[in-house]
Amino acid sequence: MGNSERILLRNGRIIDPLNGLDQKGDLLIDNGKIEAINFQGYLETPENCQQIDLNGKWLTAGLIDMHVHLREPGEEYKETIESGTWAAAAGGFTSVCCMPNTRPVNDSEAVTSLILDKARNCPARVYPVGAISKNSLGESLAPFGEMKEAGVVAFSDDGHPVGSSLLMRRALEYGANYDALIISHAEESSLSANGAMNEGPLSTGMGLRGIPSVAESIMVYRDIALAEYLNRPIHLAHISTREAIDLIRRAKDRGVRVTAETAPHYFSLTEEAVAEYDTNAKMNPPLRNIRDREAVRAALRDGTLDAIASDHAPHSSLEKNLEFEEAANGIIGLETAVPLTLNLVRADILTPLRMVELMSLNPSRILKVGSGGRLEAGGVADLTVIDPDLEFTYQQSMMVSKSRNSPFLGWKMKGKAVMTIMDGKIRFSEPESTLN
Repeated sequence: MGNSERILLRNGRIIDPLNGLDQKGDLLIDNGKIEAINFQGYLETPENCQQIDLNGKWLTAGLIDMHVHLREPGEEYKETIESGTWAAAAGGFTSVCCMPNTRPVNDSEAVTSLILDKARNCPARVYPVGAISKNSLGESLAPFGEMKEAGVVAFSDDGHPVGSSLLMRRALEYGANYDALIISHAEESSLSANGAMNEGPLSTGMGLRGIPSVAESIMVYRDIALAEYLNRPIHLAHISTREAIDLIRRAKDRGVRVTAETAPHYFSLTEEAVAEYDTNAKMNPPLRNIRDREAVRAALRDGTLDAIASDHAPHSSLEKNLEFEEAANGIIGLETAVPLTLNLVRADILTPLRMVELMSLNPSRILKVGSGGRLEAGGVADLTVIDPDLEFTYQQSMMVSKSRNSPFLGWKMKGKAVMTIMDGKIRFSEPESTLN
């Protein structure tokens, strides 16, 4: 794996949604920065420079996953900051935002500093998200000021909805003092409590308690109403239902400052994935029905949804090899996000430019982190190389994450990140045979 200070990437299909560019070119990296980009011809090769011919593979600004769980501190047997960032690099991500539901919860300067210290020499950048409430209990606000100063980029009680409308109002108001984005886990817990999958005929037939779609849409409505009333931005995590999407679309039409993400499993799977009681497909929000899946796809295409995030949630067999209702929610997703999203490109639901916008440019803008999805001279050399035609079968032996809880095991996939460059250094690369 190269650590050359100078790398010349030749013949890449440079995809830059910020400037609307999708064309072949060369890109030169020098000392961690983009030194030059040339679309007109052949960049001259500097001395002591590593050359890599991309042969038309996609070259994009580094992908940013704005929703992952790295489990450290407290549950390092599932994932560590180091192993999670290696999984990120293997998936094409140069940056990840880690949610605060660690043990202890990231609700203080001490935990934030620990996370950033552990991430210092990792192969992907780590942006911590702090808790909205102390210990994520939804009772009183966490100390936003000290966490923001320590390095958090946003606030969320992800995994635990903020049930109190007053507390969510206070979070939005208090966050304004620190230019702090609030990320909502939109779930009305009195409706979803003890549910294990999407509520409907299938859950009834399987004898499982269901989670109704209105558990999501009711809370989306509340959070949009608060954001509109206060004229504050809010970001909605892991949107899964057509009712919620309709609310977001109408709110955007009114000028409400709302952004929203979904995850690859919501546009790739339906509730049928749990029909055999497969706990690797158990998550929260749960997989929904086919109409919801199609609504998610349409919302990615038309701009209602702003970002694709993996919601990477590693669990060991201790939490997954249980009765379905007892098993933990969540799946790993860092290493499958790119190939699953490429399925939408091949289906003409997304253009390559829109895919990169959803996975790099928009997350950077929403969180105000990274290079803003820019590919320009002088910018930080955070880059992703994608081979859209590389075919493989997703197997345990190729997983980089410490955990194995994926419903996509055994899937034949097409398209993969084959090189990830962070700060001008190659952090991950497929074997040379796949690059030529």
